[in-house]
Amino acid sequence: MAFDRRTFLGTTAATGAAVALTGATSTPAAARSGPRTYAFTVMGTTDLHGNVFNWDYFTDKEFDDKAHNDVGLAKISTLVNRVREEKGRCNTLLIDAGDTIQGTQLSYYYAKVDPITARRGPVHPMAQAMNAIGYDAAALGNHEFNYGIPVLRKFEEQCDFPLLGANALDAKTLRPAFPPYSMHRLRTPHGRDVKVAVLGLTNPGIAIWDKANVQGKMTFPGLEEQAAKYVPKLRSMGADVVIVSAHSGSSGTSSYGDQLPYVENAAGLVAEQVPGIDAILVGHAHTEIPEYRVKNRATGKDVVLSEPLKWGQRLTLFDFELTWEKGRWSVAKVAARVLNSNEAAEDRKITGLLSDEHRKVVAYVNQVIGTSTQAMASAEGPVKDVAIIDLINHVQAETVKAALAGTEWAALPVLSQASCFSRTAAIPAGQVTLRDAAGLYPFENTLEARLLTGAQLKDYLEYSARYFVRTAPGDVVDPAKLTNADGIPDYNYDAVYGFTYDIDIAQPAGSRITGLSFGGVAVDPAARFVLAVNNYRASGGGNFPHVPRAKQVWADSDEIRNTIIQWVKAKGTVDPSAFASVDWRLTRAGVPVFQA
Repeated sequence: MAFDRRTFLGTTAATGAAVALTGATSTPAAARSGPRTYAFTVMGTTDLHGNVFNWDYFTDKEFDDKAHNDVGLAKISTLVNRVREEKGRCNTLLIDAGDTIQGTQLSYYYAKVDPITARRGPVHPMAQAMNAIGYDAAALGNHEFNYGIPVLRKFEEQCDFPLLGANALDAKTLRPAFPPYSMHRLRTPHGRDVKVAVLGLTNPGIAIWDKANVQGKMTFPGLEEQAAKYVPKLRSMGADVVIVSAHSGSSGTSSYGDQLPYVENAAGLVAEQVPGIDAILVGHAHTEIPEYRVKNRATGKDVVLSEPLKWGQRLTLFDFELTWEKGRWSVAKVAARVLNSNEAAEDRKITGLLSDEHRKVVAYVNQVIGTSTQAMASAEGPVKDVAIIDLINHVQAETVKAALAGTEWAALPVLSQASCFSRTAAIPAGQVTLRDAAGLYPFENTLEARLLTGAQLKDYLEYSARYFVRTAPGDVVDPAKLTNADGIPDYNYDAVYGFTYDIDIAQPAGSRITGLSFGGVAVDPAARFVLAVNNYRASGGGNFPHVPRAKQVWADSDEIRNTIIQWVKAKGTVDPSAFASVDWRLTRAGVPVFQA
């Protein structure tokens, strides 16, 4: 049944827990011959990132990629309906592992343009869709905090299911700021009902990535310590099955270095270190893991992990088999697999429910905001200095220069960093729409200005250049295999605008930057510069050196995406000849990798 918010609020006031009964009045599964057994399935999604429709608002057409994936909750709904029909709805649960309300222009529109927090504001499309599909619980993701706590709280209020976060604590009381878990009761043909506990865990990196929104309000301890606190409690409450929904990858790595004493991608560590967990729905890493087994060190039992990629491209199924022994249910078997949403049609119930919202957003993103004298594309951005990335950097640098005018920092040179966030971003020749400009910057990052020295910036560039695969002189160069060394994503490779330099990919990481100059003169290690930098990087995202501890001389509250849009509107015409130049290049032993 639907999650009763009044009951929850009363419960949390006393215990900090959420209790939801699922399937308690449903028709039981047919009895089986032989030993008393019961089978049920937990379905899971993660990293939906505002995707309801199989639609790309930046290209204004149906979503497609090289693997021909589809996206969106409308397709997930069809898969969920199939599973419920096969298993019996009373024998299923549906959960999510976070990052729900950020990522598309649909989700942006209802956070910023027609915000859900307004008086008599709309219901968030993701809440409408997830309520209609019938989610039972969802963990908090780090991107839930991007628009501030008021937006998140309003979204929580609009959901018919609990948002879980056992390690999201009130900064003053250190009590749970959200329900840590939910409890679900499944009726069986014999024996007592099966009690399934879902423990929600989110990412400690929120304290860094959304510092401006959460500092002094919430704190985020490690996943392992909170799981160790709550799993025994859930077992003592009679949970027959414990599932963790964790917005945390399985690799055991972190992108924020030593800035926090916690691991970012800790799902595997939780499985290994905390006894009493049967399965973990993994999120955050945007990878596809149909089934991954981790042996718990204390019990020797396997914990089954699964991650259903992202954006509604996959649906995880955890299939449980239980046996009734000595007056209690015990888990005999767990297996996991994923279903591909490109095999399903969109559920017309969901697309019809949100057709008006979809049309509004399509009209919004197709507004013409200016013109461009020539076409620009990001396809080669990871390996070449291209005009479209220069546009981002030019806007950022110009914005910071204007902000610092008349201050003690006004005379310092301003540099800018930017990444190739999307290899499909493009600005056409002729009319430029809002979606064209917004497509350059898919994240809700804001702009800051930090004070750094020439030596620090060289360190920064060396760290960034780890992104390239070491390639000896004379080796065949395949641009498709030249980047993402050690799994470094495109958004963690920064080009710095304002400097001129070469990156010698024949050299080991840490010794690649050569010819670093500013205005035709070699950079003085002691010279001071202002770096226009996004708040994710400034707060430690990607673990780049020096910037998080550098003096902040200015900060903006508006998204960089909006700054670009407003710049294009103000200029009217985008002319790459006014800002684009080739200031960095890849070399091997001084020879350019790509000829001009």
